[in-house]
Amino acid sequence: MVQLLKEEREAYGSILFRLDSEILNGILSMDDEEDYGSLIMEVTAGVGGQEAMLFARELFDMYCGYVEYKGWEVEMLQTEDTDIGGTRHATTVISGPDAYRYLKHEGGVHRVQRIPATEKSGRIHTSTVTVSIIPRPDDFQVELKEKDLKIETKRASGAGGQHVNTTDSAVRIVHLPTGIAVECQTERSQQKNREIAKQKLTAKLMQIELEARFSSTQALKKSQVGQSLRNEKIRTYNFNQDRITDHRIEGGTAHNLKGFLEGGEQLDDMIEKLRRSQRRKQLMDIINRECEQ
Repeated sequence: MVQLLKEEREAYGSILFRLDSEILNGILSMDDEEDYGSLIMEVTAGVGGQEAMLFARELFDMYCGYVEYKGWEVEMLQTEDTDIGGTRHATTVISGPDAYRYLKHEGGVHRVQRIPATEKSGRIHTSTVTVSIIPRPDDFQVELKEKDLKIETKRASGAGGQHVNTTDSAVRIVHLPTGIAVECQTERSQQKNREIAKQKLTAKLMQIELEARFSSTQALKKSQVGQSLRNEKIRTYNFNQDRITDHRIEGGTAHNLKGFLEGGEQLDDMIEKLRRSQRRKQLMDIINRECEQ
């Protein structure tokens, strides 16, 4: 009898697991409003100064690794790096099948807890990095018209020796219709700085337009995209305990931080758990609505 019970449990367990997957995948396939060809990802250092910027770089590299792992395409729009290897802000366009459906779960505040390399007393610091995921429809484009741009050149500032003191390579562009201004002095060539500044301006205008377009839709609110839910802490990376904790799901704890930050299978597993959790919530919402009726 015990053997028969084990066999039946295994058989029916497999059937229930298959049905569960079919139902949840069916719900996902009905979610046509989230079928975007590409997205804009922004990674921005938050609270924590240089430590936050260092972790922003690690997080950005993690997502670059994940894009490569999934076989998607990435186009760099802008990046503002620091002298010690950190990143203040980075913006990319990511394109690929289901890229938005996976990466939308990464939008929010990511918290890091560790002892910074510059900390002499051995204290654990807490810093934050903000990730924003903005859907980009296939038919969406931003066109920069020369008549709308006020382009200024000036001498670069900061470290750099004779080049900084003698060359007007820094570029500042003002978008006259909106008043948005961007600057770039990362390259020695004025022409290259001009191109990078235009990319920055395009990214800013693209974000404003997309947020305006999607601000009234449920897709934006549910996906934690844009400015609406940026203050919510979604995940903690604790280096001292070698632990990653996603605060939105049960069982959202993983170990091996080094492997996780490579952006491969471990991150994919975490995102799959988040996707399944969301689909279960959608299913429960449908059941509850039916019961109320």
